Amino acid sequence: MSVIPVGTEIPYTVTWLEMTERPSYSWPHQPAGAPASLLKAEEPPNWFFLSLYEAVGREYAWEDMHYRSEEDLAAWLARPGRSLHTLMRRGWPHGFFMLDNTTPEVCDITYFGLVPQAVGRGLGRFLLETAVLTGWSLPDVRKLTVNTCTLDHPRALGTYQRCGFVPVRRTEHTRVLKRPLDSRRIPD
Repeated sequence: MSVIPVGTEIPYTVTWLEMTERPSYSWPHQPAGAPASLLKAEEPPNWFFLSLYEAVGREYAWEDMHYRSEEDLAAWLARPGRSLHTLMRRGWPHGFFMLDNTTPEVCDITYFGLVPQAVGRGLGRFLLETAVLTGWSLPDVRKLTVNTCTLDHPRALGTYQRCGFVPVRRTEHTRVLKRPLDSRRIPD
């Protein structure tokens, strides 16, 4: 494994996706052999959010939230219209999603993902369809949004599209790594 060192500037592409109609699928059933619970956090403390963010995003260069002040992060988490949902299985978190309904008529899936140990077990689609339908169940929602980038899991974009999201825009970016990254995470 080759590692890209701290301080390296890396390019990536962000794809912005939308869903403007409630999907036709029903609430998903849990995958066979994988009983799990979905818990909505009430007034989540910073450490809880950051532990999920780190567990899911470490391999994908999710870094930004670690560098917010305690006060700023607490205010961001507490803003009315934001909700944090954790997928629990066997007593520990397997993934999470965060919804942001602070813009009128729009619900954004701000964060979504599984911990590495849960990838490939059939939980991703279950969690994403649950996130989508939870977003659509909020009052006055007319559009769901999500974004992903080329640093995220290689199946992320396709998974969003299979659940009904449509790409509407792509933007090119660079970032300077604040911690080492496995070079296999950078697409060719």
